[in-house]
Amino acid sequence: MRLNRRHFIGTGLAAGTLLAAPAVWGQTKPRVVVIGAGAGGATCARYLAKDAAGALDITLIDANPIYTTCFFSNLYIGGFRDFESLQHGYEKLSAAGITVLTDLATGVDRAAKTVTLKSGAVLPWDRLVLSPGIDFKEGSVPGWSLESHAEIMPHAYKAGPQTQLLKKMVEELPEGGTFAMVAPPNPYRCPPGPYERISMVAHVLKQKNPKAKILIFDPKEKYSKQPLFEEGWARHYDGMIDWIGPDFGGGAVEVRPETMELVIDGEVQKVDACNVIPGQIAGKIAALAGVTDDKGWAPVDPFSMRSKTDANVWVLGDASAQGDMPKSAFSANSQAKVAAMAIRGELLGSRVFPAKYTNTCWSLIETDDGVKVGASYEPTAEKIASVESFISATGEDAALRKATFEESLGWYAGITADIFG
Repeated sequence: MRLNRRHFIGTGLAAGTLLAAPAVWGQTKPRVVVIGAGAGGATCARYLAKDAAGALDITLIDANPIYTTCFFSNLYIGGFRDFESLQHGYEKLSAAGITVLTDLATGVDRAAKTVTLKSGAVLPWDRLVLSPGIDFKEGSVPGWSLESHAEIMPHAYKAGPQTQLLKKMVEELPEGGTFAMVAPPNPYRCPPGPYERISMVAHVLKQKNPKAKILIFDPKEKYSKQPLFEEGWARHYDGMIDWIGPDFGGGAVEVRPETMELVIDGEVQKVDACNVIPGQIAGKIAALAGVTDDKGWAPVDPFSMRSKTDANVWVLGDASAQGDMPKSAFSANSQAKVAAMAIRGELLGSRVFPAKYTNTCWSLIETDDGVKVGASYEPTAEKIASVESFISATGEDAALRKATFEESLGWYAGITADIFG
């Protein structure tokens, strides 16, 4: 099935069929506070507002006044999109009756049901939704720290200035120079993301710096869409990209940002630019709220995305530990609709339909050479489980690969409209 903007929005979780019961006269509207205004949080707030018809008091909080999508940011690095195309404001959400606050959530008191903001404001809530995305696990890459080294060896895994910095470093790589990536361990945001990024870096270097070299140091024995990427790299960038897995030292890398060096099994590798993507955990506010486990993620009920720690808290998207779904914008958007339906049903008595989840991840390897992977999911007692999946095949013809890329463009237009209105 090909996706376009109309199809994507129209097939949101029974969007037009959910009827909210009116609030009881004389009572204060139930208050829902949503922290994190990306694919999970903004979608949840929008669907709550749209389907509750004014019966809920909804506040959406994010530290940034503009959201820059991490999804499709690799295409900006590759020169296929401009930066402004990744940026989205919250004006339509405000117009829909949602109170949008540009502030940083610094604390959650679950007993008092309040959120504290950096500005000093304290917000009460009846239901809390956390969708803070990811933070980085300090010490996961020896020699690298977010505070000290992100401007030297950028992560570019939270889109914005870091993405622009990485693009600049690629474009200014010395002639015949070496670009290195330290890939992250599982689990992490967007499993194919690092390898699409390598493809986009190679696309730029092939045009501007064809004698350059790309090295990937990877702690994983295998990665998402590996046969597709390896086939594409051999076809388009033959000899430019070397993947070094754990058997050859990819899982034991130390970086020296000040000298732009990597140490692999005791051997020093000098490079000209390095993209460090550290290990990841749930965004900090989830830990401050006390809903994360010893691995740094927030376990949730597969049927509703409700926190397993607190029945009045929901956790969406990358921050959640839910089972088989990858950490992706599509996943977060899908989970947000389930959560919005559950919250609305609980607060307003509206009908709650059985939860269903979907995801697709597209990747661009070279001009008009797009591939995808995806699945449908259903909740079980243990987890959100994959029930049907698909993936592009190696050896597909150019027309199909171009159609897959064009499908991804329609999806981006559709999902950003679905998230931000």
